[in-house]
Amino acid sequence: MTAPGDLQQALFLRLKSDASLSTLLGGAGLLERATDTAAFPYVTSGQTSAFDWDTGAENNDDQLITLHVWSKAHGEAETLAIMAAIKGRLADAVLVIGPRGQTRLSLEFTEARYDEELLVHHGLLRFRALTQENA
Repeated sequence: MTAPGDLQQALFLRLKSDASLSTLLGGAGLLERATDTAAFPYVTSGQTSAFDWDTGAENNDDQLITLHVWSKAHGEAETLAIMAAIKGRLADAVLVIGPRGQTRLSLEFTEARYDEELLVHHGLLRFRALTQENA
């Protein structure tokens, strides 16, 4: 079973190894949870859902994970550039998480918008992660 925390850790390790993304984020911009003192821009992990697509039952072999991009830059260019870097690093990636097998990622959904209440640009990327056991 691939636990959601293991998947998040594997995703963040893959993202942290991307020098161009680190440059866009100004270094340490990958956070599990944002704090009041977090420097913009940054990326946080959102909701992870695990279920069986056919039956709707819980199944950690098939998960959806959402990443959030937060920026206070003027215009949406910074948010879109960070989203593009994440897509380039994760879309169609294959991750090995523990001895069980491989987890293949596919991009399911993206959205970029300006949140007038928070006065930030907010990008969303949702990936589907399907774990296939070793034979």
